[in-house]
Amino acid sequence: MRRPRVVSAEEWQVERDALLVKEKEMTRALDALAAQRRRLPMVRLGKDYRFTAPDGSESTLLDLFDGKPQLVIYHFMLEPGQDWTCGGCAGFTDNLASDQTHLNARDTRLILMCRAPQEEIEKTRQRFGWTHPWYSSYGSDFNDDMGLRGFGLSVLLRDGDEVFRTYFTSGRGVDRLRTDFNLLDLTPYGRQEEWEDSPEGWPQEPTWSRVKLRDEY
Repeated sequence: MRRPRVVSAEEWQVERDALLVKEKEMTRALDALAAQRRRLPMVRLGKDYRFTAPDGSESTLLDLFDGKPQLVIYHFMLEPGQDWTCGGCAGFTDNLASDQTHLNARDTRLILMCRAPQEEIEKTRQRFGWTHPWYSSYGSDFNDDMGLRGFGLSVLLRDGDEVFRTYFTSGRGVDRLRTDFNLLDLTPYGRQEEWEDSPEGWPQEPTWSRVKLRDEY
């Protein structure tokens, strides 16, 4: 078994302190990036979009906010008639807290959304036992107007009856929000994928080869 070199506690502390300096630099860089993100301009969403809520009722764009001024939407990659579940989207959803108390306390709501109709969403929801609010944009231009080509995450702001899109990310931008990946990045072996810069001999497999649906491990 390949493993990190063994040193004294004193030497470990010296190297840990050196790494901490870089971690603090990264923390400050992320804070600066968040500050810049808060200063992004935004786009007004003026179209009368209609969505289907989890209970089957019709919802407007304003309804999605549930009275809150900020809304985070995870765009789940589930198309009408799709007979497979995206492992990345499922893994991301598994990492989301079903209790949004802390998020709601800061006037923000998180929902899932996809193009598939609610009857198809329900099959996936029941399979994994998810309770997150999941809306369908089936029959709406919403996804196209958002420029979606798969999964992603949008942030919307409501000011009275006006709604704006303030932020969007996909790919690694969504990847970095996963709790499991962030925890794995703290471990000696990391995510154990071949794209990572790891010491020679560390366990590594093709990227995403270890990502499976929760009930397929």
